[in-house]
Amino acid sequence: MNKKLRKAVIAGNWKMNKTPEEAKELVRAIVPAAKDADCDVVVCVPYVDLFPVLEAAKGSKLGIGAQNCHWAPSGAFTGEVSAPMLSSMGVQYVIIGHSERRTYFGETDKTVNQRIRAALDNGLSVILCVGESLEQREQGVTAELVAMQTKIALGGVSGEELKRIIIAYEPIWAIGTGKTATAEQANEVCASIRSTVSSLYGSAAADALTIQYGGSMNAKNADELLSQPDVDGGLIGGASLKPDAFAQIIKAANR
Repeated sequence: MNKKLRKAVIAGNWKMNKTPEEAKELVRAIVPAAKDADCDVVVCVPYVDLFPVLEAAKGSKLGIGAQNCHWAPSGAFTGEVSAPMLSSMGVQYVIIGHSERRTYFGETDKTVNQRIRAALDNGLSVILCVGESLEQREQGVTAELVAMQTKIALGGVSGEELKRIIIAYEPIWAIGTGKTATAEQANEVCASIRSTVSSLYGSAAADALTIQYGGSMNAKNADELLSQPDVDGGLIGGASLKPDAFAQIIKAANR
């Protein structure tokens, strides 16, 4: 991390976990860890948990996010939730382009861009996910693939709007598998993403951009990963469901 240039952000992605009552209990356990943090702390929760979590986090420093949003403001899209719906609730962040959305639900680079446009137009901050599969890494195309994902996702995004975007590098092969990229591998790709953003917006904008690592960061490896110069935080999966582990990751980001 380089805290002189940009803000560290630790964000929890709860995925499809926790009932509304369980969510309230978990947020109440997380709020104290966020209180004295000098990094930003966010939890991105299932849609049904948003109201109770917003209520439980009221008055705290904890940011609240959703895990996706549709590109249309309304319409015949059964099962979807729009950006205006989220912003009207007081939601601040939304994850877009997570590998699980791309892999299981047909998300494409084009629809990622459309969803980002909708989120920004409705005042939300975006956690944009990019990353490669194991096969793509072994083929040596990681840098090119991640650059392409980043460029398409940011199409039509202004330099001012870029300030409301966080990019999370997620090696798909390290999500939910227990495998983790080495700190050097994570930093290498995060630096590559920063270089791509620099080519689009200039070095000052790229230096100010928060780039997270999102592949199985946990309490044991957080210090090493966050010590890297281009890793500015984490998008945390399983460990974000454990208050003590999540607190340890927040502490690592504060060091």
